[in-house]
Amino acid sequence: MPIYEYICDDCKKITEAMQKITEEPLKKCPKCSGNLRKLVSNTSFVLKGGGWYKDGYSSTQTSKTSTTKPAPTTPKSTTGGESKPSKKKAETVAA
Repeated sequence: MPIYEYICDDCKKITEAMQKITEEPLKKCPKCSGNLRKLVSNTSFVLKGGGWYKDGYSSTQTSKTSTTKPAPTTPKSTTGGESKPSKKKAETVAA
């Protein structure tokens, strides 16, 4: 059940009430019987961590819906022969 906050117009006391969504809002302050107004406040419910977005779901769901084909590979050599070893110059070390 959600917790709602109310403020009294007369005594300015903030009152919290745990109510169902379908319940009528409170109208009288429990302290002074003044008029209550419902406040809009921050929620204490925070979603942290992964899994709350489309990319965070398991891979079994994405593999069933994936219809893309893998990209074709490009040929490594156009000559068709064996690849030639690279020629490196020998480094000379001065003593």
